[in-house]
Amino acid sequence: MQLARVIGDVVSTMKDRSLQGQKLLVLQPMTPAGAASGRPLVAVDSAGAGTGETVFFVRGREASFPFLPDLVATDANVVGIVDHWTVEPETSP
Repeated sequence: MQLARVIGDVVSTMKDRSLQGQKLLVLQPMTPAGAASGRPLVAVDSAGAGTGETVFFVRGREASFPFLPDLVATDANVVGIVDHWTVEPETSP
């Protein structure tokens, strides 16, 4: 799982039938320290997240697991909304 901030949403009237009724979000992946990391991506939202929230998401085949036994055409899925997280500071040897 990876952390991300929801930076927007996607509206698409023409899409794969398996995505009908699915909410699509634009995510900006983040480092554990909260800094942006990498390029934004589109993910299906199975957690009910909204713009500005911090979420965790999965990629790859696991992204479709919350929809089983249905098959959903996705490679990224928001599976949780983060309330709080902590990271231990790095120590130098």
